[in-house]
Amino acid sequence: MTDDATADATAGAAEALGSAVADLHRVLRRSTSRRVGRPPLPDAQVEVLRLVERCPEISVKEAAERLHTAANTVSTLVGDLAGAGLLERTRDPHNRRIVRLRLTPAAHLRIGEYVAHRRDLLLDALHRLDEPARRDIERAAGQLHRLADLLADHERATDHERADQPSEPPAAARP
Repeated sequence: MTDDATADATAGAAEALGSAVADLHRVLRRSTSRRVGRPPLPDAQVEVLRLVERCPEISVKEAAERLHTAANTVSTLVGDLAGAGLLERTRDPHNRRIVRLRLTPAAHLRIGEYVAHRRDLLLDALHRLDEPARRDIERAAGQLHRLADLLADHERATDHERADQPSEPPAAARP
């Protein structure tokens, strides 16, 4: 295979993978939400909950940095999640200006239900595949996690590069 043909095949595989992952996410989200009997949370709120689950006691500012989102946007999401009884906000005992976040018991329960229903849906679908296809997917799961880590590493490196570059002066200050 020529280099151009290899590049074209790889680009096609990347497009197919992106499409498949998006389809899988959408179907799982819709089906799982139907199974648990409540509408799904917006993706942005889910990202905040997942981050707080991984990093209990994270501050709003730290969450915004990790999510690459404006602090006021995260603050709004946190307010909505706290209002829904899914996040608890507490003042940092060492710096009262900082708000720390943690999941409530209701959030832990909701996440646990969602994970269990998603697992059951995937198990049911996997059992309907033939053995070779099921083995391929089982082997691919680890590589998909590795791919996600590579993308996250690239995103962090890009963010660091941007932070290290001097920002351009405003148009009025340019010669």
